[in-house]
Amino acid sequence: MLGELAALMTALLWSGTSIAFTEASVRVGSFHVNISRLVIAFLLLIVTILISGFDATMSPAQIFNLGMSGFIGLVIGDTFLFKAFQYIGARISMLIMALVPALSAILAYIFLGEVILPLQILGMIITIVGIAIVVLQRKDNKVKPDYRGIFYAFMGAVGQAGGLIFAKLAFNEADVNGFVAASVRIAVSIVFIYPVFVIVNRNPNPFYKFAGDKKALLYMLTGSVIGPYLGITFSLIAISYTQVGIASTLMATPPIIMLPMVRYYYKERIPPLSTLGAFIAVSGVALLFLV
Repeated sequence: MLGELAALMTALLWSGTSIAFTEASVRVGSFHVNISRLVIAFLLLIVTILISGFDATMSPAQIFNLGMSGFIGLVIGDTFLFKAFQYIGARISMLIMALVPALSAILAYIFLGEVILPLQILGMIITIVGIAIVVLQRKDNKVKPDYRGIFYAFMGAVGQAGGLIFAKLAFNEADVNGFVAASVRIAVSIVFIYPVFVIVNRNPNPFYKFAGDKKALLYMLTGSVIGPYLGITFSLIAISYTQVGIASTLMATPPIIMLPMVRYYYKERIPPLSTLGAFIAVSGVALLFLV
């Protein structure tokens, strides 16, 4: 039950961070927001670990698996996802990303030996169908099919699913504090992303663009706290306490959770079909909790 609750908390946090990072990206660009959020989150994680005195003892294999989780999930997965946004837009990209729970369950069965019960599979299917209905109702300016974009989105889904598998391997070896695990995952992603940022921008300071836009800075800081700092930590706690397929299904529910957020923040009308999709997804989530 703790893993399922942590997964839902992750979805809630990621729903909030998507709004914050969208607002910040519009003002200063997604690349600056991406690297800045990781740096801020890493600093917050280190401070938290030092103040709380969490045990950071890990075996070389655990460090390797968590590092690979960060590289495959945050570097490869997110990079492909951002490329997919450019070619096919957010709506179709997120629809393809709804494959993450199924891919996670398949990979977990192959590499971890995790077996999901028939009722759990039914709950996952119901949840994914509900998410797909909601995503398909979203407005998107780029709806023209593009095979490159579809490939990028699928690779993004594979990256995120693969990242969860490597993280689970680390937790299966021995207990690791969620904040400690998240710090390793994010540190490795920074090692790979930061040099690219410096080469592209010819500036080692990822925060320089925020100096002229305090509102963008506030959005970025807010998103960094609730996203990579708390969100990634809770996602790791989720997969450490429950099966990867179930955790990834629950963590894929931000499109559902965001409906009331979008209604309140952007004053958008929620289509009836989206409401139906939300009820279907919630029914699937409830089934996962009851099994």
